Amino acid sequence: MTAAVLARDLVKSYPKGVRALDHLSLSVEPGEILGLLGPNGAGKSTTVKILTTLARADSGRAEVVGHDVAREPGRVRAAIGVVAQRSGLDPAATGRENLTLQGHLFGLRGAALRRRVDELLERFDLAEAAGRRTREWSGGMQRRLDVAMGLVHRPTVLFLDEPTTGLDPEGRAALWREIRGLDGMTILLTTHYLDEADRLADRLVIVDGGRVVAEGTPDRLKGELRGDAVHIEVLESLEGPKARTALSGLPGMREVTLDGNRLSARADDGAAAAPAALAALEAAGIRVATVTVARPSLDDVYLKHAGRRMEVAA
Repeated sequence: MTAAVLARDLVKSYPKGVRALDHLSLSVEPGEILGLLGPNGAGKSTTVKILTTLARADSGRAEVVGHDVAREPGRVRAAIGVVAQRSGLDPAATGRENLTLQGHLFGLRGAALRRRVDELLERFDLAEAAGRRTREWSGGMQRRLDVAMGLVHRPTVLFLDEPTTGLDPEGRAALWREIRGLDGMTILLTTHYLDEADRLADRLVIVDGGRVVAEGTPDRLKGELRGDAVHIEVLESLEGPKARTALSGLPGMREVTLDGNRLSARADDGAAAAPAALAALEAAGIRVATVTVARPSLDDVYLKHAGRRMEVAA
């Protein structure tokens, strides 16, 4: 099966020696939702810009539905929908007018365009508000319209760049339902929400330093972390390094990491390891705020491969 999106050995550098991509490779299969994760500056946005023809790689190869992004940018643009981090709506126009203008940009006209606009307004539960200016809409409604605009020309591949940032839980859940309802659509999703990636993505790619550091299904990545996750928050950030030293010497504790005043470790038996950890920290004179034991989560996967917890955008 030919990949719907393919990137091989992408390299991209910016002035002052900043290398955004360092031989990055990934693929998205037809009908797959791929979640692209990574800290700020990891190379996610640069990857998306190259794949959507908004930037050129210094070297490497990228294709979307078989079209080379550097040599056939027009064909790539016709085959993709893009929902950027910032809304592309005209706030002074109505919902229907925004969709109609987007259709015009892709050469759609007449009755066919009107039917498509009506279809999308109904599908995204926006029909009742279609005649109102979008500046009067809620954030969740505006974001659903952004996605609808990305779909107006029936693209083969949809790029969603942090689509739910800034939405309340109800708005996020509503947009999740819409995204999951796009059966058969190939989607590349970037997000700062690990629960979103776990819920929506068929497969994940974690990037850091311009390279892929882990990839696989959410279940497989979590399953690679044996045992329980033990998370401890100390009261003082300055005590973090001392706490890590105290925990690193405990039998049954491994992969101890420090992120600010929060420590995480792996343990075969978290229930047994937690009291021993608390005793070791107390003996070292370190005050503890909280301790939790849980099964491995995507947060633990991300922490292991990226070295810190996900920085959630405001």
